[in-house]
Amino acid sequence: MSLALQRGIRAAQIGLAVNAALALTKLIAGIVGNTYALIADAVDSIVDIFSSAVVWGGLRVASKDPDEAYPFGYGRAESLAASLVSLMLVGAAVFIAIEAVQEIRRPHLTPAPWTLIVLVGVMAIKWLWSRKVHAVGADIDSTAVKADAWHHMSDAITSAAAFVGISIALLGARYAGGSGWESADDWAALLAAIVILWNGARMLQPALHDLMDRAPGSEFLGQVRRAAEGVEGVRATEKLFIRKTGMTYRVTIHVHADPAMSLRDAHILGGRVKGAIRTAVPQVQSVLVHMEPYETG
Repeated sequence: MSLALQRGIRAAQIGLAVNAALALTKLIAGIVGNTYALIADAVDSIVDIFSSAVVWGGLRVASKDPDEAYPFGYGRAESLAASLVSLMLVGAAVFIAIEAVQEIRRPHLTPAPWTLIVLVGVMAIKWLWSRKVHAVGADIDSTAVKADAWHHMSDAITSAAAFVGISIALLGARYAGGSGWESADDWAALLAAIVILWNGARMLQPALHDLMDRAPGSEFLGQVRRAAEGVEGVRATEKLFIRKTGMTYRVTIHVHADPAMSLRDAHILGGRVKGAIRTAVPQVQSVLVHMEPYETG
């Protein structure tokens, strides 16, 4: 198993433990403290537990070596995990929104002031951990780990919204006529659900791009092409196809060389092109070089 996969799995494992502890804390605090926003926040953390488990499982499958059944490897499991995590984020947002609307219409008690202390701690933990996981995901170029990081960030967002809502409810109850402000935290939960829904949809897009073999950006394509054209003996490059498989890339490139070159020398040149590309762009796992005669005019 590569070091990148190990780091991604480790981040998912720690995230699972963090989410389990926070979900239990928020659920108890929400029930005892009479605040649905905190209960909704707990639901988001529970979904985060499953999302971290999905990322963990997806990365473990993606780490398997190619075999006869899957000669191109199992890297797509990472993209599938990212898609599932994003869909779970969307599902959690819809659930929270539906429940928030119901709570807005249902009379309930004013939230307990001490719930704000719980939310401050949750926000700090989730924001810091989201940044940590996102840094790991960006470093190892894992769509699934980055999606998991956004799941953690969504938890921080719902906690922030709950903090604002509960604060409004408490201030309204104390300084603006008492009753009628109890649902402020429910409106906050509804607002948080909209933000989570947007993030889920946004994270689903790159996962689908990977599954649909969308080409990487022009900068990445340029890196590969420059590496190939920098090899002595290469006259030009033509077609270049790159697809992402998990956290690695597969390259197919057409290389033009001297028409008088022997088959043996063309084979050697193709090997040098492969080595140059993989050295210049370490994320590239495999390179298929198609040699062609260079012809002017």
